[in-house]
Amino acid sequence: MKSPYETFDMKNMVRELSEMGTKLIKGAEILAGIDAIDVGTAPKKLVYEEDKLKLYHYEPEGKVTCRVPVLMVYAMVNRQYMLDLQPDRSLVRNLLQHGLDLYIIDWGYPTKADMYLTLDDYINGYLNNCVDFIRQSSKKEKINIMGICQGGTFSAIYAALDPEKIKNLVTLVAPFDFSTNDGLLFRWAKHMNVDALVDTYRIIPGDFLNAGFLMMMPFNLNIRKYVDLIDVIEDREKLLNFLRMEKWIFDSPGQAGECLRQFIKDCYQENKLVKGALKVGDKVVDLKDITMPLLNIYASADHLVPPAATKPLNDLVGSADKTLYEFKGGHIGVFVGAKSQKELAPAMSQWLHERAGEETASKHPKAAKGAARREKSLKHRNS
Repeated sequence: MKSPYETFDMKNMVRELSEMGTKLIKGAEILAGIDAIDVGTAPKKLVYEEDKLKLYHYEPEGKVTCRVPVLMVYAMVNRQYMLDLQPDRSLVRNLLQHGLDLYIIDWGYPTKADMYLTLDDYINGYLNNCVDFIRQSSKKEKINIMGICQGGTFSAIYAALDPEKIKNLVTLVAPFDFSTNDGLLFRWAKHMNVDALVDTYRIIPGDFLNAGFLMMMPFNLNIRKYVDLIDVIEDREKLLNFLRMEKWIFDSPGQAGECLRQFIKDCYQENKLVKGALKVGDKVVDLKDITMPLLNIYASADHLVPPAATKPLNDLVGSADKTLYEFKGGHIGVFVGAKSQKELAPAMSQWLHERAGEETASKHPKAAKGAARREKSLKHRNS
């Protein structure tokens, strides 16, 4: 039997170390030449602002064929430019190219002046003001709302409280039934002493929350991705995409304490939303009051918002027209994955075009392409 020393290939090890050294040197040169990491590059205009909140209207990319405006509502715990992270994999650009008229909310970075803001302030205040601004500026009685992750929960709550203002509701990887224990986040939140957290910090630091998200997949998010970086460090575009994702991950706004307190207690710990017991301001949220068409999208491999938290919404709403759509991928893949660009954005565009009524112009070429295949797919997923 040979000893480990006899089978050890010194020449191969030296060669691999030399190649790695060459890659790292070239990567360092590329890094030195990168002045800025560009994110959220789709052209847009600031059209409304209130306190820390900003509302942007995207410039169209071609003809707008669905004239019912779409308000995109992202989660407050991360930055909304995830939807437009890199030019070649941008959910925003893809939807624009399919003829949609898009607005997006930037929640901003809360300071201690915002520590007492509640769910009522964000949903019945800021979100409602954005909806009313778009309705007024577009001269439309109703608009579409597209809520993502926590923003999807907010959007569903808003649609239940003010259904007369919403034509169609689209939710992506959003939690509604918080009783599940499929994800670590849902297990941790149930046992979190949120009172001690909020009373100590008032504005919960983004770094504190981000550390928790990274701990949910510690090897992949803290070790493996940096090891894999060596494979792309010589490629400027791939390196830039890595840096864009890193920027987004660590660009985490703080959270208004009182809003987070209620969200954790009433949703994660007491599951009031699906029980019809959630109170936002002086209004009780009844999901049966959601009567507009619903497209509810979940990711089959989502580690942040498991399917069990998303899928129940379709059984709780009062909508007659409701579609449950499974995306084969993970939470982030919904926004930046190659499959998402080819499948999900066209499917969402088609769904909204079909439900725009008289507000739809002739189909956009990209929206029409492959429509028969997507229609079959949507019907297959219809609940």
